[in-house]
Amino acid sequence: MGRSRRTIPEELLLLALDPTTGTTAQPQSLDLGLAGAQLVELALAGRIAPDGDRIAVVMPRPTGDPTLDSALELLRRRGSPVRAVHWIGGPRLGLRQTYLSHLERCGMVHAVAGQMCGVLPTTRYQATDTAISREIRSRLDSAIRTGVPPDPRTAALAALAHAVGLGKHLYPGNEGRSSRSRLRDLIRHDPMGGLVAHAVMDVQNGAIAQPRRNQAAGGPLQPQVQSQSRRDSMVHTVAH
Repeated sequence: MGRSRRTIPEELLLLALDPTTGTTAQPQSLDLGLAGAQLVELALAGRIAPDGDRIAVVMPRPTGDPTLDSALELLRRRGSPVRAVHWIGGPRLGLRQTYLSHLERCGMVHAVAGQMCGVLPTTRYQATDTAISREIRSRLDSAIRTGVPPDPRTAALAALAHAVGLGKHLYPGNEGRSSRSRLRDLIRHDPMGGLVAHAVMDVQNGAIAQPRRNQAAGGPLQPQVQSQSRRDSMVHTVAH
């Protein structure tokens, strides 16, 4: 996979970065969204494909992106298709920080060290080229405004943005209500993006134990998901 194109996890993270505070919106759900975005990117690269509500590896050849290839190898080791909700709901400790560090190495963000209460070290991230974030945002705005079916990448990005709750960050207040609604509607334009977005929402709603058709009977979030969220909230104050 060439580096001329930004990946969906990278774009999702750039969308979530607040240009004023240098923190990420919706930190806990964003972690789930990044795991889901990896699945969409791998599907677009022809490495995996949906099999009902499961994900199957169809081509184990590496993409050339270390973070995506790590996810691909984990999927390959499963040996059989894995339910998207189980994959996304599994432990992903450090995934957000991994992508933030990656964006920093690529020169798309820079880290700003600081302190909380004058004691705890914090790290915030500022975009170095706001034109990139504006271009990503304009694609979503165009899809929302025109009603023209977006390309698969934009459709998947919109589905994930809705799933992790970025709608209220991107289109706040009462004036943004119709845009948030149309953002949600874009989920139908990409089957893989829709599958992953629903899985992200299911994990947040605690529907891990049962398939989506039985989600009303689903139990609470697995302890590993809850404990991950608590751990991530203590790392670097990147996402408060």
